[in-house]
Amino acid sequence: MDDHRRQIAVFPGTFDPVTNGHLDVIRRGAALFDELVVAVGENPEKASLFSQSERAEIIRSLLGGLSNVRVEMFSGLTVDFARKIAAAAILRGIRDISDLHFEFQVALTNRVVAGVETVFIMTNPQYAFTSSSLIKQIIRMGGDVSALVPAEVLPRIKAKFTVGGPDAGLRECP
Repeated sequence: MDDHRRQIAVFPGTFDPVTNGHLDVIRRGAALFDELVVAVGENPEKASLFSQSERAEIIRSLLGGLSNVRVEMFSGLTVDFARKIAAAAILRGIRDISDLHFEFQVALTNRVVAGVETVFIMTNPQYAFTSSSLIKQIIRMGGDVSALVPAEVLPRIKAKFTVGGPDAGLRECP
């Protein structure tokens, strides 16, 4: 008799936009767990470039070949979502010491408050400087983010915005 219980992990984030670093963590996490749920959430403190459903659809379109990964949308606390799907762990990518400090506090709190473990994956060094916020800032200043996001995502980002000069910032296209 096989006593192996399926190990499910949840990789939460806003993914706005999804980056090559996110995809790296997803691929590596998929190799560690029986099932990985990419949980697309909302952050009320940030203005989103894409809607939650757009972000989920974009990620789904990029996950070909990863049969043990699924994408779901959620709201509320990550630990509540993790318990709802019976996740054994929350997966988090760590880029630098600042991430580690913040994520360490959250991981300890999640374990004490909700009994949910956290597994950290160190980022691939080529993605250590990448963040969705930085990508949006580069776009706002008219820069090229093609090395930071999947090729399929770039036209979707460009379709959202036009650059109207250094002080105009980003404006939605009609």
